[in-house]
Amino acid sequence: MSVNQKTINALKILGLTEYEIQAYIATMSLISATATEISLESKVPRSKVYAVLKSLSKKGFVEIINGKPLKFNVVPPNEVFEKSRSYIKEQLDEAENELNFIYQDQIPSVPAPIWLINGSEKNLKKEMEIISRAKESIFILVGLMFKDESRLLKDNLEKAIKKGVHVRSIFNGSYGEEDIIKEISKLNLEMKITQTPFIKLVIRDKKEMLITFCKIKENKPLPKTAMGIWNQYNEFVEMVYGIYNYIWSTELLMNKIGQ
Repeated sequence: MSVNQKTINALKILGLTEYEIQAYIATMSLISATATEISLESKVPRSKVYAVLKSLSKKGFVEIINGKPLKFNVVPPNEVFEKSRSYIKEQLDEAENELNFIYQDQIPSVPAPIWLINGSEKNLKKEMEIISRAKESIFILVGLMFKDESRLLKDNLEKAIKKGVHVRSIFNGSYGEEDIIKEISKLNLEMKITQTPFIKLVIRDKKEMLITFCKIKENKPLPKTAMGIWNQYNEFVEMVYGIYNYIWSTELLMNKIGQ
């Protein structure tokens, strides 16, 4: 029995060798067979077929049935792939968490901690990334909002709050995003409403921040013109945080939710 190259590549991704792939496909066509029968069907040398089949058994692709001679039953592909899918996802999740930890730990040591970010998608991605890194506090000023941002912003702020992060937010009351403001106001955070410039500011743990601005037409941001400044200069972040704190404490701000 032959299969296409994509199937062979998929089996390689699952960790099978060339001989193991040949033996598994042969066992698939036989359903249950002896090592000799599988060797003949798969063209795997008889001197190697027992070792190959035992390896396939350890990996969950065949079952060994005791007897004289031993028999090997194929495990249905849906069972094999479901288990492998779960295992691969766990491995990827662990790798992602470890690499993210290294990445986040090393960001402050990068010698040039200021970057320009172009376009709404990249700015939105960086904004959510910064929020996800927060350990103590998030201070956010929302003077503009891009397409699909409202759901992402609510979900990520909610995750941060569940981690114990203190969230303080200022929203532009004239921007026309009343629904999302009401939704976010239901979260366990501090919120105030005022007229703000058409910019967005995210400060994470008073150590990292992103300022995003773009051209506005008829009260709507033009995504292609979006420009973000992402930086981690402590002095700069602390200065902007001081300005944010001043805006927060002025009498110009008033919470209009529910009024």
